[in-house]
Amino acid sequence: MMGDRSASVAILFPGDRAARSGGESAAARFSALFAALEAVGVSAEPAVYHDDFVDEVEAQLSRMRAVLVWHNPIESGRTRKVLDDMLRRISARGVFVSTHPDTILRMGTKDVLVEVRELPFGSDCHRVSSLVQLEAELPDRLAQGPRVIKQHRGHSGIGVWRVEQLGPERYALQHAQRGSLTEEGSFATVLERLAPYFADGGHMIDQAWQPRLQEGMVRAYLVQDYVAGFGHQAINALYPASADEPAPQPGPRLYSGPEDARFQRLRQRLEEEWVALLRNRLYVSQERLPLLWDADFLLGGCPGSDDEHYVLCEINVSSVWPYPKSANAPLAEAVRSIVSNAR
Repeated sequence: MMGDRSASVAILFPGDRAARSGGESAAARFSALFAALEAVGVSAEPAVYHDDFVDEVEAQLSRMRAVLVWHNPIESGRTRKVLDDMLRRISARGVFVSTHPDTILRMGTKDVLVEVRELPFGSDCHRVSSLVQLEAELPDRLAQGPRVIKQHRGHSGIGVWRVEQLGPERYALQHAQRGSLTEEGSFATVLERLAPYFADGGHMIDQAWQPRLQEGMVRAYLVQDYVAGFGHQAINALYPASADEPAPQPGPRLYSGPEDARFQRLRQRLEEEWVALLRNRLYVSQERLPLLWDADFLLGGCPGSDDEHYVLCEINVSSVWPYPKSANAPLAEAVRSIVSNAR
């Protein structure tokens, strides 16, 4: 039961002091997960988190066997630095943390796209470490076609830009954040828009535009190495506009279970080959795989041809929400196994 002092698992998510004081009502969005955990004999409680009371949350987590973390890389203008340092401390004391901050750095940033570019689901990607490097390299790549430039860590389309060369010294920029409009300008405008992402040692990832985005994006939800459901979004951020019309705003993501017939080829490849390839490339052990994570894929190649394939666009491990209800039971069972082993 939520709030039970004998709880062995905490579900951590951001909030203020008022939310922490009313933890059970603040945790209402996780009610299905709490119920799934209770059904397999695991007691759980909410752990509302804010940097201002990190010591209090650390004391709470230190008596747990495991903690499941839902917290964006950037939340209300704050990064995860204080949180991640605390999670590393409690992990060192023997508390299982999912997702562990070190695993996030390997799997849950856009850098993963460069690491896997030679794998079957990879694409043409480059790390750009400075604005000077961007200025030197981007024009040649834009001459071959549009690019998507992504800040290395973020969420909700923040810091993700589509850049296309329209003609001599004329470029189009589209920010993926909801509500953004296409902007046209010189290459200096491109550099001006992207410059903030290199501040304080930041870097970006440059990925080739995938023209089949118009066919939608598939998000595969996994519990460790098992596909637990799918989300399909027909109209996504950066969806191209029709002639003389603004680009349509992203539509809803529609969820389905792991048996969805449309995505069995993707499921088979993930479970039988791709997750293992990913782990090996990123040096992530089976034990350090996130209990819940997701991967976004677009279609590449020509429809129906031998070169048709899936292209990885992003992996989310920091705050996977919402997710298909079909993931609750396998997630609860994975937590039960970890808690039992901890005993």
